[in-house]
Amino acid sequence: MPAFTFEKISPPARRAPTAAVPKKPRGLISQMIDRFAERRARRALQGQGASRRDEKPRE
Repeated sequence: MPAFTFEKISPPARRAPTAAVPKKPRGLISQMIDRFAERRARRALQGQGASRRDEKPRE
């Protein structure tokens, strides 16, 4: 016979939905980083398209 047992504890009941907290506007530095990252991603995609055309087809 076990010396101890585990009891299932139910989670607390939700009372009421919480009010939506307005999000803080992103900072200027974050916006600038996002713009640079987007431009870099676009350039990378354009560079991949050109290299794919030059490759030989697989047989």
